[in-house]
Amino acid sequence: MLVNYSRVYTSEQGCPINLVGQTGQAVQISIHSPSQYICANCERVLPDWKQQPFLWVVIVLQQSRCQLVKSTVEAEEEKEHLREKFMKFGCDLAFNLRDRGYLADLIDPRTGYPLLSHPGAIPHNDTAVVKALLKYPVIKNKCCVLVHPTWGTAVYPSILISEAPPIIIESVTKDIAPLHGWKEVSS
Repeated sequence: MLVNYSRVYTSEQGCPINLVGQTGQAVQISIHSPSQYICANCERVLPDWKQQPFLWVVIVLQQSRCQLVKSTVEAEEEKEHLREKFMKFGCDLAFNLRDRGYLADLIDPRTGYPLLSHPGAIPHNDTAVVKALLKYPVIKNKCCVLVHPTWGTAVYPSILISEAPPIIIESVTKDIAPLHGWKEVSS
């Protein structure tokens, strides 16, 4: 039986995994078909990945303790803290998927380059991909800042890309989220 995962997991269907951390900060994780940018530039972003027929984009949005629209000491410390949390979670998720035989890599939110593969000719733009896939507005400042419908600019976006089917990504995500202090909440 052929299953079309993209119909089940598009953002329009509203299927995010809603989590909350130990400090009460929310985390939303959703799985999407790749944006046109990723389709057109996959080998330039991930040169080790040659002509993958199916790719999925995992968007990890972490609620920040402060608005991230201005570059303040507090905002920069919070971004570094949230980047670190994503990198730990993303590495666990990517390695778990790789152990199952699927290509998977996380994009370093600071540089735009993959963490586990060779860097490509061009960086990935997490904010642009979230804007394209979730249709969230962006404020163009020194850097582009995402505007979440509930959290405003208190949101830190991160991206993981994998060839694993969404049902596997979702299952592994739910299994490892508690190891990072994130528990699932009902939508």
